[in-house]
Amino acid sequence: MSKVIKNVVLLAVFIICLALIIIGQKNISVTGLCMELIGLAGLLVLLFLYNGKYK
Repeated sequence: MSKVIKNVVLLAVFIICLALIIIGQKNISVTGLCMELIGLAGLLVLLFLYNGKYK
């Protein structure tokens, strides 16, 4: 996969995870909490992938 396509996919995943956190924060329920946790897990995976290059 080319570097440009990989960066576009990672950016899309970042935006989706951020949206999950923001939307989940507005919902005061178990569903909202689950959305926030999924978004947080996605951001942590992205951070892990980013830092993997610099070990």
